[in-house]
Amino acid sequence: MRCADPVDYCELPAHFAPCEFRIKWADSAWERDEAHRLRRAVFCEEQGVFEGDDIDAIDAQAQLIVAVTQVGGMPDQVVGTVRIHEDRRSGEPGLWWGSRLAVAQSFRSHGKLGATLIRLAVTSAHARGCHTFLAHVQAQNLPLFRRLHWKPLQPETLHGRAHWLMQAELDHYPPCFDVFSGFVTRSTAARSGVAA
Repeated sequence: MRCADPVDYCELPAHFAPCEFRIKWADSAWERDEAHRLRRAVFCEEQGVFEGDDIDAIDAQAQLIVAVTQVGGMPDQVVGTVRIHEDRRSGEPGLWWGSRLAVAQSFRSHGKLGATLIRLAVTSAHARGCHTFLAHVQAQNLPLFRRLHWKPLQPETLHGRAHWLMQAELDHYPPCFDVFSGFVTRSTAARSGVAA
């Protein structure tokens, strides 16, 4: 007796793409593992910024934030990530940094994943006493961050690439305390009725 092909049991079309995403603090091992896998894919393989791996000393104290696809209300895969940390070495409590913002290549046209990751990064730090939130932003992302109420402070070169040191305008980022529920966003393709 022939076993049925698993595809026979799946009601989703072959070209299915998730349209709902939860952006939240990573709180499970699989989310953290997948966030690191995504960072390697973006920063090592795609962009060639790092060789082999991008993990550094900051990861030991940083909080990972993830964008997780939702299928039937259940988490499916990590398609975006960013990390945040308070700079305790500066001797200035309340100085926070964001870094390693990455969205999977196949999900970059799905709406506001990067913007929502940035929003939770800043609002969750704000809820924890942040008075200054900074990031080194790749130069090609300057327009996005300006639209999201960040101000450029100075141009810099990091890892041989043009960056801007930027600061979030905290008045536009009210504190978010429910970081494990986070935010839900939907694909712009889904909202417009276009197949994603």
